[in-house]
Amino acid sequence: QTMARNRDPLRQIRPDLPRRRHPRRHRDPPPRPQLTDTPYMLIDQRYTRRTLERPQPGACLNCHASLPEITTKLGNGDQAAGWAAMNKMPFKEATTLATHPVGCIDCHDPKSMALRVTRPAFIAGIAEYKATQGIKNYDVNKQATVQEMRSFVCAQCHVEYYFKGQEKTLTFPWEKGLTVDDALAYYDKVGWTDFTHKLTGARVIKAQHPDFETYSQGVHAKAGVTCADCHMSYKREGAMKITDHQVRSPMTSDVTINQSCLTCHHTTEADMRERVTTIHDRYEHAKNVSFDALTALITDIQKATTSGTPADRIAKAQAYQRKGQFFMDYVVSENSRGFHAPQYTLRVLNDVTDASRLGQLALLGIEPTTTTKPALQPPATTS
Repeated sequence: QTMARNRDPLRQIRPDLPRRRHPRRHRDPPPRPQLTDTPYMLIDQRYTRRTLERPQPGACLNCHASLPEITTKLGNGDQAAGWAAMNKMPFKEATTLATHPVGCIDCHDPKSMALRVTRPAFIAGIAEYKATQGIKNYDVNKQATVQEMRSFVCAQCHVEYYFKGQEKTLTFPWEKGLTVDDALAYYDKVGWTDFTHKLTGARVIKAQHPDFETYSQGVHAKAGVTCADCHMSYKREGAMKITDHQVRSPMTSDVTINQSCLTCHHTTEADMRERVTTIHDRYEHAKNVSFDALTALITDIQKATTSGTPADRIAKAQAYQRKGQFFMDYVVSENSRGFHAPQYTLRVLNDVTDASRLGQLALLGIEPTTTTKPALQPPATTS
């Protein structure tokens, strides 16, 4: 593959060359052409400030490298043992075992090419979620339909997660369900906190790209439309119909809109763009309103800590901040800007605004009647 606009008109696009993602790192090589993130996910992680400037666990490789090779090596053939060993290894050590980003073997059985799930965290997480639906001992690789697998293979990584305990076990907070409320309830139960807010002392949770969970609350999921239907639409190669593995947004071009959207929506490319733009505009407006409310609460808590406000009031306000900030981060970290579940996303943003308002009232000693039932106390312990 070549890129004519590059300094060298015939320069090869090489996934082993890092991209310049962080301008402050002047020692990084010059930027190079980019087609899609998937081939570069491993090299990108090795060069991001997140791993260069602070220690990270090997668990990060769950979604940035081809996993079967690593876990087989570490476990001497026992992939479960290898996975546990990789999670708790220092990232700098674990990454030397990775030779390839996520590839065919991570989503396909090498013998039959059938879709399969290879990530233990998803296997455990989806079993916990199915149990909430009355399905006990769920085995995703035996019981999921082909259509479900067209989303499940993506949900191995495009989800909210945390690293559990000293073993740094990659864990999905799905014990109670897939909503943001379920995730917060789980984290409160286990006492999870990512960091303590420097200005307020609130114990904050950092959300990560909950794309699958948000999609699961939307109309497309309810209609049986999968991740691959929109982001990896079918195309023709000669006489064959295949899935396009150039993973991308359907809004990339009129061609991708036609391939992904117009197979179901009998309208025009321009109309589809307008629909998506409308959803994004409403999301941005609601997000900005919620951000303003949340920052106002943070400012008020900061002032309250030095103005003699009773400690119990501050504790309640911190709990509202914990909820509001997690909900805010949840929708902002999700990659669709509201599209995957528009009504649900706006509802979550409304809860951010409401939690911020209730937190401000808590500082004044006022407890209004509310139906949102947020946690009024921070978790007692940290895992």
